[in-house]
Amino acid sequence: MKLLLDWSSYRNAGMGDAYADIPKHGADFAKAIAVCIGSKQCQQQADKGVMCPSFRVSGNPDLSPGGRVKLLKAALNADDAEALFDPALVAAMDLCVACKGCRRECENEVDMAAIKAEFLAQQAARRGLPLRRQLWGHLPKLLKWPVLRRLIAWRNRSPLLAKLAQSVLGISAKAELPLPAERPFQVPRQSSLVLHPELSDRQVVLLVDTFNYYFNPASAEAAKNLLAAAGYHVHVAAPSPTDKDQRPLCCGRTYFSNGMLDQARAEARRMLAALSEHIDAGRAIVGLEPSCILSLRDEYLKLGLGESARNLAEKVVLLEEFIVREQSAKRWNLVFQAIPSQPRVLLHGHCHQKAVGSIKSVRKILKQIPGLSFELIESSCCGMAGNFGVEAEHYDDAQAMAELALFPALRAEPDALLVGSGFSCREQIVGGGFAKPLHLAELLCLALPQPDGEASTG
Repeated sequence: MKLLLDWSSYRNAGMGDAYADIPKHGADFAKAIAVCIGSKQCQQQADKGVMCPSFRVSGNPDLSPGGRVKLLKAALNADDAEALFDPALVAAMDLCVACKGCRRECENEVDMAAIKAEFLAQQAARRGLPLRRQLWGHLPKLLKWPVLRRLIAWRNRSPLLAKLAQSVLGISAKAELPLPAERPFQVPRQSSLVLHPELSDRQVVLLVDTFNYYFNPASAEAAKNLLAAAGYHVHVAAPSPTDKDQRPLCCGRTYFSNGMLDQARAEARRMLAALSEHIDAGRAIVGLEPSCILSLRDEYLKLGLGESARNLAEKVVLLEEFIVREQSAKRWNLVFQAIPSQPRVLLHGHCHQKAVGSIKSVRKILKQIPGLSFELIESSCCGMAGNFGVEAEHYDDAQAMAELALFPALRAEPDALLVGSGFSCREQIVGGGFAKPLHLAELLCLALPQPDGEASTG
């Protein structure tokens, strides 16, 4: 079995342990699977935590991380390579939403999201890629064509076209596809980013991901304004001058999550080339979309990109992580103000935010806004999980995941202002008939000191 991701970090996992139950095929990949000790903790989650959404809605033990491990071990212990595509295993992996909940909540940190990426890549290498997965993977490239917005709008307005797309591509006719903004985020020209001498030690790089760039440019604009108001010189990450493909930077997650690992590496190399100058200068790289930032911190380390990927991982932070870190270092001088006529706020955390513990940072920041009443919705995955929630065979499962806790919480407080940083989460919420949540950056901009205020902006 030729592995398509770098699993060398598991090289010594289970070595010398007679009870590790490492499968006989799969080398370090098998060791990554065998870190599961079969305690069935993942099948005992009730109302807390993230894992495992597919098990929660079905009650099927095969759809828990431990259940998937059992099926994977059986496949890797078989001498027939085709055992990896046993229908029961394929079905179980298909319903993994790569939420990374097990990476944090499993006592042995089983990384089922990465395991699924290897599984899908093996599937693609042996059986090819279905057209739908190719479209999802190439979405960042397709979005640069304005005609795509018109096609999506046309499909959303026409039940006939929606049914045709379901018949041909398996995209659920029940789901309304997200529509790109009429005008994507505008990267400032370099001439407008002349560095003022007094800001030489207060430089930060804003990484605008594909989804905020095309679908929610207001989030990126808000983040840029927020960081500038706090006294930072903001570099907006842009392709390297030597990059022949000058389209917006992309982390490659759409490729990674659809088993297109060569394309994911190509995107990662574009990203590394674009950020190398900033990494060498020691600047923090601040991002807005949890799944994209976690790609740079986690998935890149499995793509075999060497030291440059490790250096990048050390510099990349989510917006909330950056703010709290700067506050701890006494470098963040901006004091948030009360939001006039502000309603109650409900906060929905992206699964990957929860997986790395950054929700604590969000809560710490929101507590600094005078008079703000907010509550974190205690929920598992919203169910959208990238393209999962708009696929015909997954639509009902995705809705069931949302109905576990998220949608009931929103219905209970219809007048609350919603905040959520995940693109997929926001789209799932809108698809459920609720108001579109604000990104954290947008909410914090509402709490900026007014021109006549007394707060310092550094």
